[in-house]
Amino acid sequence: MDKVEKELRKNIGRNIKLARSKTKFTQERLAEKLQLSSRYISQLERGIAFGSAKTIVNLCKTLNIDSNFLFQDVIDCSTPYSTKYMDDNFVKDYLQLNDYHKTILGYIAKDLLELQKKFSEDEINRKASAAIMSDAKKYYNRKDVII
Repeated sequence: MDKVEKELRKNIGRNIKLARSKTKFTQERLAEKLQLSSRYISQLERGIAFGSAKTIVNLCKTLNIDSNFLFQDVIDCSTPYSTKYMDDNFVKDYLQLNDYHKTILGYIAKDLLELQKKFSEDEINRKASAAIMSDAKKYYNRKDVII
């Protein structure tokens, strides 16, 4: 196995592990659902093994993910909607939220998408800059803040 193949498998394995943690499955539980060994699941997550097409499809179904999630860091796609742009730290933080806060974040994302449709990127950046400056001025003009 060459260096590129190893790196590809590691990236896919990391995404499998991330998806598994999202569903709160242990390796043993996932293995049971897929009728595989927990050792094999561990090998998939570490990039040591790579599953057959059938295994990959069943893995996606069981973890309730699509193939885009699984291959997000592997296939270089120029579409702006590619999930490869999703920050891993954001996903990890999101997965730690309770259901209530996930719902709130979902509403915020929908609102941001609506704003994005209404305004150009330049307009959004100008408004964001103005809001940040306004908040900064309010913060630094407070009596309880010592500079």
